[in-house]
Amino acid sequence: MTRLLALDVGDERTGVAISDELEQLARPLEMIPRRRGPGGFVRIAALVSQQGIRAIVVGLPLLPDGSEGKQVASTRAFVRGLEQHVAVPIIFHDERETTRRANEILSAEGLSPQKRAQQVDAVAAAVLLQDYIDHQMSRNT
Repeated sequence: MTRLLALDVGDERTGVAISDELEQLARPLEMIPRRRGPGGFVRIAALVSQQGIRAIVVGLPLLPDGSEGKQVASTRAFVRGLEQHVAVPIIFHDERETTRRANEILSAEGLSPQKRAQQVDAVAAAVLLQDYIDHQMSRNT
C-alpha cells in the first residue's frame, strides 16, 4: 500500500500531513521548521522513504481571486529545492481557506491560541490533503 504526503509550506515552518494506506483519510503528522540549508528537505525525503509515499501534494497559496502572488513564488522555489531530494511526483493543489479551516477545527477542540499556533500548519496540511483526496475521489466516480 502507498500513501500521500501533503505540505503546507510557510515562511517559518512547513506543516506535514499523511494519508492512510487506502488514500482516503488525511491526518496531521508534524511541523518542520524552515531554515536555510537542506535539513527540511532531508526530513521530507526520509518521510517519503519510511512511509511509502507515492506522491506529495503541496498547497499552492493562491490569492482570493485565484491569481498568483509573492507567496506562490516562494512555494514554487521551495518545491524546486525539494525536487532535488525526492523522486516522487509533486502535485500542486489550491490551498485557499485551509489555514482558516484548520483554525476553526482547532478552536472547536477548545485549544488555547498558543496550542493552536503549534498545530495549525500540520492541521492545514491535513485539510489540504483531505480536500485533494475528496477531489480525486469525486473525479473517479
